[in-house]
Amino acid sequence: MSRIAKNPISLPKGVDVALSGNSVNVKGPKGQMNMELHGSVEINQEGSELTFKPRTNQKTGWAMSGTMRSLVSNMVTGVSNGFEKKLLLVGVGYRAQSKGKVLNLTLGFSHPIDYAVPEGITIDTPSQTEVIVSGCDKQKVGQVSAEIRAFRPPEPYKGKGVKYADETIIRKEAKKK
Repeated sequence: MSRIAKNPISLPKGVDVALSGNSVNVKGPKGQMNMELHGSVEINQEGSELTFKPRTNQKTGWAMSGTMRSLVSNMVTGVSNGFEKKLLLVGVGYRAQSKGKVLNLTLGFSHPIDYAVPEGITIDTPSQTEVIVSGCDKQKVGQVSAEIRAFRPPEPYKGKGVKYADETIIRKEAKKK
């Protein structure tokens, strides 16, 4: 049985949850998100707490209850605090510059890369080698960060490339004479 599904979600101040059938709509200071729940999951709101339980007492019902509880918890956190990922550009001449809804990257190729920022995501560049991706949808923030990193992933010999701020690159030893 899922132990995650048994923990209720407490709603912070300023976050409103609207339940209608199988859909959940979460509204807060950072934005608004909605999601359709799985058919085997039941959600209840008691004051400022949300509880989840399966409609049937089967293993898959408990598993989906835990999954849905985790997704709704991420929605509540996203609309109240938001999510962010920090990327670092390591390498000589590697630069990033944010121009409105376009991120301009110079990553050692013969051409600059212009990345169109999706809706609901903001990208800041406090310095030329730092990129901060933020938004209220955890999945979308992670996907955009992964797409930016995929342009030039860090290589194992010198560590050059685009890496997450908390990522450690395992270095290989170079050839010996």
